[in-house]
Amino acid sequence: MSADDAWLDRTAARRWFGRAAADAEDPVAREVQRRMASRLDLVRHTPARIVDVGCGTGASGALLRARYPSAEIIFTDFAAAPLARARGGSSLTARLRAAFGAAREHFVCADMDALPLATGACGMLWSNLALAWAPDPAATLREWHRVLEVGGLLMFTSYGPDTLKELRAAFAGADDAAHVHPFVDMHDLGDALVASGFADPVMDVDVLTVTYARPEDLFRDLRATGQRNALARRRRSVGGRDRWERMRAAYAALARDGRVPATFEIVYGHAWKAAPRKLADGRAIIRVDRAPKTRKPD
Repeated sequence: MSADDAWLDRTAARRWFGRAAADAEDPVAREVQRRMASRLDLVRHTPARIVDVGCGTGASGALLRARYPSAEIIFTDFAAAPLARARGGSSLTARLRAAFGAAREHFVCADMDALPLATGACGMLWSNLALAWAPDPAATLREWHRVLEVGGLLMFTSYGPDTLKELRAAFAGADDAAHVHPFVDMHDLGDALVASGFADPVMDVDVLTVTYARPEDLFRDLRATGQRNALARRRRSVGGRDRWERMRAAYAALARDGRVPATFEIVYGHAWKAAPRKLADGRAIIRVDRAPKTRKPD
């Protein structure tokens, strides 16, 4: 996993998500969220404070509030517009939410790799598909480790390398420019978790296939949800009609039963923040348990 953050134009990504349609639904994200939440059934943990990183319009809010009704929840996103929609968009809405038990919610616009939170500030960090937009996933995981308290839980999902493989192949037949983001392999993410200091990582992967009547329907859904090409080296011009038609024809050739597929490889991961084994200067921490005192016989 590269530590070079030059591949992503973060300003463009922020702009695309900021312009995403207010009423656009992402069925993949919704299904991944459902599957991600089911994994919480296997975890015994009751956090006092939760941070939802890359919350978008707050789709995970109802789920987290229902499961952890007494927890304080901090919603963060790097794009201001969807975060405003998550908040409710008006002071009247905010007052109503406070009156009906949502006062323990906070909304913070911040990059996922520079969260304005104290070290050890939360007991759980939840993030659905945001890590795929991290300029440097390893650095982001180190930041997430920092804001978790000892014993805190990280629960996240991301896209794997086979995501949109059909679109990548169709564009490859049309020109030599990059049009689909690189996505990090599950094993590399697992290694990065361990390197960041997390303990007991559990990783697995799902493959979801969504079908469309036409390639244009996939492009419309991606644009509507803000998931557009934000590669730093992306083609900035619209390009010729011939290039577009070659790509479209290559994609349409993949149709089965009149529909074209779009693959989404989903990586699921969770891990815990263990007690540190080293001090900041590199010295090892050795924990000594005192033996219980025994009473001498009279």
